[in-house]
Amino acid sequence: MTEMILYPLRFEPIYQYRLWGGRRLASLLATPLPNDGPIGEAWILSDRDDHASKIANGPLQGQTIGQVMEQSQEQLMGKLARRFQRFPLLLKFLDAHEMLSVQVHPGYASAYPPATDGTAKTEAWVVVQSGKESRIYAGLKPGTTADILRQSVTNGTLADHLVSITPKPGDGVFIPAGTVHSLGGDVVVFEVQQNSDTTFRLYDWGHIDTKTGRPRDLEVDQALACIDFVDGAAGLVTPTVEAATPGERERLFDCNVFRLWRLHGESPITVGAADVPRVLVCTEGTGQIEHGGETYAVRKGEAWLLPAVVGSCTFRPSSAIGLLEIAIPEKSESGRSNKSSEMDSE
Repeated sequence: MTEMILYPLRFEPIYQYRLWGGRRLASLLATPLPNDGPIGEAWILSDRDDHASKIANGPLQGQTIGQVMEQSQEQLMGKLARRFQRFPLLLKFLDAHEMLSVQVHPGYASAYPPATDGTAKTEAWVVVQSGKESRIYAGLKPGTTADILRQSVTNGTLADHLVSITPKPGDGVFIPAGTVHSLGGDVVVFEVQQNSDTTFRLYDWGHIDTKTGRPRDLEVDQALACIDFVDGAAGLVTPTVEAATPGERERLFDCNVFRLWRLHGESPITVGAADVPRVLVCTEGTGQIEHGGETYAVRKGEAWLLPAVVGSCTFRPSSAIGLLEIAIPEKSESGRSNKSSEMDSE
């Protein structure tokens, strides 16, 4: 097959039923939600066999990101091409109408094997919408042990031992692998994570799955084996302002597996970087990407991948814009540190 020069790529969302989900993603993404059930997740960029994102624009429309990785890996990944056989990040929007299970994802240093798919799972959230009952749990209170957690699962007091956050739009929350976490109460977040789908459920708030009429299974032993009982990186982060003009650029997350900036403003801004891929996610407003004499219309809720061959280009807002730009660090050791994290608990 003749290799095609890559261009900015837009992807169709993949909606996921979740018993804790709602219908609020309909106001965030242009693609209609399926049927009338609870939709908890929209996977907006996924290089996974079970849920592979498809390109929605241009000559490559209909191809998956995995096919592009296979056919044009150097163009897509640039300096990172030899490090990754799959695109290493999974990007989602979550609509948590009810509380997610209290869960933990494995890490490289956990006593349990890192993951059933071979990848640890560090992730982070950017709060898009929240309500009066919204709550995020991220990490354990000091002095919490495995025995305390096991007993609290039995007597239903697990939440008493978790760091609790009242989220507001714009908050960033870092969840390194090994962190006990949950969220819910009508909160919508953007999620960036390592490309893994391994989760161990520690507690489920008494939820009953309407499809089965039964509680969901717990994986208490596996979860306890994965928990980092001493790490303090999880929790709310303090943004670092890197530029104020022509638009504000804040760094929210900077760990060894992903970096994320938030961009605001109405003036044209430079996005992307030479010889490495970047992803843009629009959370507010509309605009267009300008590259190679072409323009690409960007709508709220969309994910756009700028292949390494695209390099830097201009994003021109139609009005005030909220834009997330995500990068993959050129070197990676683990996903545990976040250079601008600060715990905030109640």
